[in-house]
Amino acid sequence: MGTQTDADFEPRRYRVRHRTTYSYAADVTGCYERGCLHPRETPSQQVRSNTIEVSPEPDLMTEHVDHFGNHSHYVEVRTPHTELAVTKTSVVDVAWPRTDLDELDRHTVAEAVELLAGEADPVERVSYLLPSALVDLSPEVRAYAARLLPGDRPLGEAVLDLTRTIFAEFRYAKGATSVKTTLPELLEKREGVCQDFAHLAVGCLRAVGLPARYVSGYLETQPPPGRPKLAGSDASHAWASVLVPGGTWVDLDPTNDHLADSRYVVTAWGRDFRDVSPLKGVIFTESPSSRLEVAVDVTRLEQGD
Repeated sequence: MGTQTDADFEPRRYRVRHRTTYSYAADVTGCYERGCLHPRETPSQQVRSNTIEVSPEPDLMTEHVDHFGNHSHYVEVRTPHTELAVTKTSVVDVAWPRTDLDELDRHTVAEAVELLAGEADPVERVSYLLPSALVDLSPEVRAYAARLLPGDRPLGEAVLDLTRTIFAEFRYAKGATSVKTTLPELLEKREGVCQDFAHLAVGCLRAVGLPARYVSGYLETQPPPGRPKLAGSDASHAWASVLVPGGTWVDLDPTNDHLADSRYVVTAWGRDFRDVSPLKGVIFTESPSSRLEVAVDVTRLEQGD
């Protein structure tokens, strides 16, 4: 497990700026987008402010809370344009508790599954147990899960080993996968990005009967020693979360071999990436090409800022 210190769980405040820019070779005459443009309130996170800037000025922008409790925005731009820029700037206070693994180890995986069947909200439980578009509970996924999450294994030990094993057995490689990569393909390739590893962890947990959700957000990063942090050099991040007896959720990050701490900022959660996409939609254009640029800054602030 990656090194975590008491300082990693201290309260902290962040400013997160996420700018998405689409550029086109010809005019877009209609643009209809939906995305999660507002971080959510959680037991570990308070949202102090959130602003959304869209250029060109949208003809319509609305917001609602979706089935999973996320803030979902709809943006409609009918002004002809060759560039669409959407910038979200949030200030959040974050303070995650340290996961009590000894407490989790009071139950085996099988005992936890049985307890949750009786105590968890049935709609929430089923929502995060069933297969979803990007989390297919294939025989390959079930076999991988059975190795790491056998029913007689202590729950805390199993969750920790799932996190550690995905980190050890898979290589982080940008461009090795796409949004269409399936979990069986990932298990064969053994390389991918945080989205892939979060989907795999979610699939393994669901395969043994533990409700699990896909979480999108951000992780504070540090530049190499002696080098400045470059503007826009951060990125969105994804990890998994599992429901445990007592009704709490434990967040695990197999990409970095960590359980979540106060470096993690939550935007949204759902069954898989499709439920929490930062921005997706439909455009009308004759443009033969397009370019996407994403710039993210996660900046720690003083509590009074």
